[in-house]
Amino acid sequence: MQHFALTIIGRDRPGIVSQVTEILFKAGFNIADSSCSILGGQFSMILIISNPNISTTEDFIDTFKPLEENNLSVFIRTLKPGGEIRSELEGELCMISVYGADKPGIVFQVAKELGDRHINITDLNTKLVGDKLKPVYVMMLEAILPLDTEIEEIEIWMQELKQKLQVDISVRSLVVMEL
Repeated sequence: MQHFALTIIGRDRPGIVSQVTEILFKAGFNIADSSCSILGGQFSMILIISNPNISTTEDFIDTFKPLEENNLSVFIRTLKPGGEIRSELEGELCMISVYGADKPGIVFQVAKELGDRHINITDLNTKLVGDKLKPVYVMMLEAILPLDTEIEEIEIWMQELKQKLQVDISVRSLVVMEL
């Protein structure tokens, strides 16, 4: 079965998720994976979708016209076979939190430190919290540690970066529950 990546971006308002998922449901699509967030004032959503009766984007491109008529941008990409399958990643799942004054380079420098140590970032979110006079930059990363890496090692590696960026960085294990 062919899978597609569907991306939707536009000014945030209530009801977008409902509208998108109703269109997908009525058109017979299955949502294999999804993520949505508000970035600034923009709603953003990406989904991996499939429909056993559809093999090309031309078969359903007009399905999303109602979204475009509501000032949402819609992008569809055909995935190569296997592109819908999440990789089996071995290692400990952890959450890395970064808090500090907003400044350029925080995301890059933390991501570089992790990437240089072969730590796979599986989810990353950033936002400003607090008030306009004293905003706090918050970054939350979900990551998979290589099998030979302990959380305590990351905390040691991050000490120099914490000083350099003047931020607080904490790491904690995320226990995966099996259903």
